[in-house]
Amino acid sequence: MTQIDRSTALKQLYDQDFALWVEAIAAHLKARDTTHLDWDNLIEEVESLGKSQKKELKSRLGVLLIHILKRCYLPMPECYRGWVSTIDEQRRELQLLLEQSPSLRRYFVNEFDDVWVYALRQIRKDYPGANFPDLWQFNRDVDAILSDEFWQSSGLIS
Repeated sequence: MTQIDRSTALKQLYDQDFALWVEAIAAHLKARDTTHLDWDNLIEEVESLGKSQKKELKSRLGVLLIHILKRCYLPMPECYRGWVSTIDEQRRELQLLLEQSPSLRRYFVNEFDDVWVYALRQIRKDYPGANFPDLWQFNRDVDAILSDEFWQSSGLIS
């Protein structure tokens, strides 16, 4: 099989069986065989890895902020345990993500305001009668957001 045939075969494999394509690419990389790689799709996949982590961070941060807002501002004690459980889960997953990719801390800080706007819009839609603050009322430090029990020290609903 010629080099062109192998490249074409790998490109077709990418569309037909992604898992098998990954195995083939990994085998070529392990063998340091750069002449037979499907470069276009490989580059696309590597770039998407970073995008995927950023998307996950924004999604989990949004869920976290919504549940912190619920816990702090909604007088629904029967729901507190579930909300805190979700807060704990999102924090744990965000911490793992940040441990795996520490550079995402900067992304976390940079995207916080946009995620806050989304979370606020969503929770106001879900609870139209509730009074939520327009601005984040607590410490904005990443570590604080991932650990502080804002409802305990805020003087809000406890």
